[in-house]
Amino acid sequence: MLHTPSGGAGSGTAAADSGLMSIGTVLGVLRDEFPEVTISKIRFLESEQLVEPRRTASGYRKFSSQDVERLALVLRMQRDHYLPLKVIREHLDALERGEPVRLPPLGRRSDGSAGEPLEGSEEPTAARVGRDELLAAAEIGEPELAEWESYGLISPLPDGAYDAEAVTVAALVVELGRFGIEPRHLRVMKAAADREAGLVDQVVAPLRRHRNPQTRAHAEARTKELAGLAVKLHAALVQTALGVRLP
Repeated sequence: MLHTPSGGAGSGTAAADSGLMSIGTVLGVLRDEFPEVTISKIRFLESEQLVEPRRTASGYRKFSSQDVERLALVLRMQRDHYLPLKVIREHLDALERGEPVRLPPLGRRSDGSAGEPLEGSEEPTAARVGRDELLAAAEIGEPELAEWESYGLISPLPDGAYDAEAVTVAALVVELGRFGIEPRHLRVMKAAADREAGLVDQVVAPLRRHRNPQTRAHAEARTKELAGLAVKLHAALVQTALGVRLP
């Protein structure tokens, strides 16, 4: 069971008379417990609405001690319990409502991805869907799915099932098709995504090869963080190129 910490990474920290801290000060506080945290990481968590620092008139971020404690809690749930940001956000909302929160055992990933499971525990499996489920969810037939696979837009796993994210890809392919954009036109997007994924892999590869199991486990969180940033950058670049601003 988890409770909101009454003291934490921000306790006892010297700050301005207002009690608020700059992002650089917050980084120094958090690095005592989280040596790999960066300013980019803090900004990313803010963009995901996991923390909401105040802003000065000139736009600078100012964090309260409660903000720092919240950031530390988020980082612990990522590091110790391998929780995705969506689940962490749900836990934080529950805590704010005064509800108890139960976390998976230390060292276990909630999504079943590779890691160091507890001894004697049953290894969970990642979310996946069968071929029939994918066809039903996307409301398409076998010919359409076969065509998408031929262009590499969707690929089955070795056992013939699909990662759950394939449902999202399929839905987007269908939506784009309503505008006359055919699957063959999307090969350029797939190629760009593969290049972006390759760049992320280069960055996290040293962590995955590290001798320390905990460091290797951090590669998963770092991959998700970089993937999120890559997606945001890609969206911003497309909007800039088109001269539009999405809500």
